[in-house]
Amino acid sequence: MNNNKVSFLGLGVMGYPMAGHLANKGYEVTVYNRTESKVDKWLKEYKGIKALSPKEAAKSSSIVFACVGNDDDIKEVCVGDNGAFQSMDNKSIFVDHTTASANIARDLYGKAKDIGISFLDAPVSGGEAGAINGKLTVMVGGDIETFELAKPYISSFSQAVTLMGKAGAGQLTKMVNQICIAGLLQGLSEGVKFGMLSGLDIRKVVEVISKGAAGSWQMENRAETMSKDEFNFGFAIELMHKDLQICIEEAKKNGANLPVTHIIDGYYLDLINKGFNRFDTSSLIKLL
Repeated sequence: MNNNKVSFLGLGVMGYPMAGHLANKGYEVTVYNRTESKVDKWLKEYKGIKALSPKEAAKSSSIVFACVGNDDDIKEVCVGDNGAFQSMDNKSIFVDHTTASANIARDLYGKAKDIGISFLDAPVSGGEAGAINGKLTVMVGGDIETFELAKPYISSFSQAVTLMGKAGAGQLTKMVNQICIAGLLQGLSEGVKFGMLSGLDIRKVVEVISKGAAGSWQMENRAETMSKDEFNFGFAIELMHKDLQICIEEAKKNGANLPVTHIIDGYYLDLINKGFNRFDTSSLIKLL
């Protein structure tokens, strides 16, 4: 097995630049995407190899990365008719950067172990900008030995890579991340709208209060664009709605009470129904 040979499955908003960072680090990258034109575009920007299926892409790779849409997508990529697990070498590693359920992570971890390969659930935070700049935060679930082997590769596009626990722990940590962001963005939306209606200069407001207890990444990066009615930045609300539904389903199992998350997920669904599904998550302010 060639330690310099890796694969990346899924060249979406996040996967496209993530795979690019691996290529720029000198890895031999084989790429696959359901829409073949995305692969062709990527290969015009980066050095790599084209594959027509996950099975073909994964063959002989030390590590196979994936960043796709949801539970069904990652299951198909791994164990479908042309899934990556069919061709992966013994002791190779599959790293899933999809935001999915803890259940699918545990299931795929078990299936991988049964055939002599390793699996890490490794959802990311940082949005499109983080992926482009190689500054993602990665929360990982799986075995520590596998994590240590995969960490240098993951670090190609990340500023922080942390093992959170056993299989599924990465996905559970991402759920906490999304729950916190949802509540924060609603509070920020209300604050920004209040400031606008009060005649305040939102840029000055952010300059002042971001240095205090109210400060956050969302405030520093989204408050001003929210006030300008600009919502073409990173993570789309249709994806956030998908993620919050995963959180709500998991809460039914662990008994967590998520009243604010339920409310804000409803707001996102309202925005989707109004046709704003591709606006970024800060567009909650439009409902105000």
